[in-house]
Amino acid sequence: MGDPTSRRGSQRPGQPQGSWEQAEEYGEEYGEDEQDLMGGPAYQAGMPMYPAYPGEDAGMGGLDYPGMDMGYAPEYQPLAYQGAEFASGLPMSPGLYQPMESPYQEPGVGLLTQYNLYPDDDQELEESPQHGPYLRDDPTLGPSEPAFMSFTRDVPEPEPRELAVQNAKAYLLQTSASCDLSLYEHLVNLLTKILNERPEDPLSILESLNRTAQWEWFHPKLDTLRDDPELQPTYEMAEKQKALFLRTSTGGEGEQEMEEEVGETPVPNIMETAFYFEQAGVGLSADESFRIYLALKQLVEQQPIHTCRFWGKILGLSCSYLVAEVEFREGEEEGEEEEIEEMLEGEALEGHEEEGEEDEEKEVDTVPKPQWKPPPTVPKEESRTGANKYLYFVCSEPGRAWTRLPHVTPAQIVQARRIKKFFTGHLDAPVTSFPPFPGNEANYLRAQIARISAATHISPLGFYQFGEEEGDEEEEGGAGRDSFEENPDFEGIPVLELVDSMANWVHHTQHILPQGRCTWVNPLQKTDEEEELGEEEEKADEAMEEVEQEVGPPLLTPLSEDAEVMHMSPWTTRISCSLCPQYSVAVVRSNLWPGAYAYASGKKFENLYIGWGHKYSPENFNPALPAPIQQEYPSGPEIMEMSDPTVEEEQALKAAQEQALAAAEEEEEDEEEEEEEDLED
Repeated sequence: MGDPTSRRGSQRPGQPQGSWEQAEEYGEEYGEDEQDLMGGPAYQAGMPMYPAYPGEDAGMGGLDYPGMDMGYAPEYQPLAYQGAEFASGLPMSPGLYQPMESPYQEPGVGLLTQYNLYPDDDQELEESPQHGPYLRDDPTLGPSEPAFMSFTRDVPEPEPRELAVQNAKAYLLQTSASCDLSLYEHLVNLLTKILNERPEDPLSILESLNRTAQWEWFHPKLDTLRDDPELQPTYEMAEKQKALFLRTSTGGEGEQEMEEEVGETPVPNIMETAFYFEQAGVGLSADESFRIYLALKQLVEQQPIHTCRFWGKILGLSCSYLVAEVEFREGEEEGEEEEIEEMLEGEALEGHEEEGEEDEEKEVDTVPKPQWKPPPTVPKEESRTGANKYLYFVCSEPGRAWTRLPHVTPAQIVQARRIKKFFTGHLDAPVTSFPPFPGNEANYLRAQIARISAATHISPLGFYQFGEEEGDEEEEGGAGRDSFEENPDFEGIPVLELVDSMANWVHHTQHILPQGRCTWVNPLQKTDEEEELGEEEEKADEAMEEVEQEVGPPLLTPLSEDAEVMHMSPWTTRISCSLCPQYSVAVVRSNLWPGAYAYASGKKFENLYIGWGHKYSPENFNPALPAPIQQEYPSGPEIMEMSDPTVEEEQALKAAQEQALAAAEEEEEDEEEEEEEDLED
């Protein structure tokens, strides 16, 4: 026989249908003998006690009596439930159920299964712990008399494969104390991101997607709209450099511009210079060199430039500086800098006038002024002369805006020689050092450029010559000639001769004196305004010692006359390739400023600097010590503190003062008497 529960949905043919009211009447009629039946042997053996009756309709299904298929005698066959009449005429004798004890021994069928009058599709009632028509709180039963035994549904054990899957998922859902995100959730987010974005090659960018998905989890978006993807620095830089490769005009105008560009242009041939320096083993890559060429071309289009040259690259901590050395056309002066200087001077004059008015108002409380005077400031060199002969523009990357550096002052050059700082890559960054530097990083960068140019810019002997207008005599300042011109008759020097002798190379940039200028000036020399000073100030100026004039090496001085550094030559020469010297170039490297190089091949030469902007020092750099502390006051009896006098000394002093006063009065009286006698005579 099968499970009776599987046959609940089927109804035997000819079996009448009942109702819920009939079931209640049936339960009330046999409720008195329920306890006796539950304690009988049929109940303990798990056999049915009541005849089955049909459900309310075919959908609910009727309950078939299990003994109908066992071949019982007709008088013991179960009768179908016919309603209230059948319930009232049914004999309630225990002997009715005696024949069912021995032949029916089917285990596994409980009372709940046989007397479940609820439909199968009613899940809520089927899963409820209280089943059947008899509830625990039925008023016909006592409070301590249970209607049914407790029912527990057996849960089948999962299969090994399903159990392994559940354990694996539980392991992936684990979280740590420092992170609320589990590996399972992270993988779900990563796969969702890949399916939403659908990149072309997700495997190659899997690590980037992994970091992005994790970052998005811990940095949730504040709005519901999807944010724009962040621009990578390389992509942003590529967008800026894209403008360098585009031509704004087309058609006939473009052809005219191309013809003009083919002609004379102040933009140098950066690619040719990069090729020669590549032979020497220094320089930048071809891609970066071409971008620098386009950036210099853009600078020439924006500024009135007469000559332009790529000076080099100074490295920084966050970003580097590309330096362009330019010279404006004649008549095109830098008006912006002059306006700034005039504004600063005007503010200084206003400040002095306000201080003078305040001093006049506070004449009562006059503060003693110190007699010490600061040393006179050395004026900076004018534009197009000395250290300010050229203008310098810098930018961090090709395609970014060019920034013009200010002119350098002698004080900045003097202080730059005493300190050593790394460049940060930001022109407005302060320079924190001792001695204090007068300016920010832009001024410090300009001072280092001036120092490097004066020491490392060299050329083959005979490439430059002095003009015919200049005489052989030195100027009053002692610096000699400050200008030169190219020699049209220069034929070049063989490469082997350039490498063998340093006398074939000369400096074509003026030397910077210890004063911070290329041409010396007397700081004590008075101007027209200073001549109006008083006599006291003139005497004080005369007492000061005279300053000796500083003299440096003149222009076009050979490198062989340079001073050695700790018994080491300041220059190193070599040939680019010893296997084919006839096609090689001569390379010169500076040992005083590491990163400065020069090459020469025939009539061509060029200088380049790529470094940190620091001068070589044989010893470790040590900051300058502070100045010695001045004495507070000179020691002498005039300022020494005396001991207090005693009472006797005070009385003696008082008596002496009284005697002196009396003597003075007597002398006055005698003088008056003599005058009166003279008048009488």
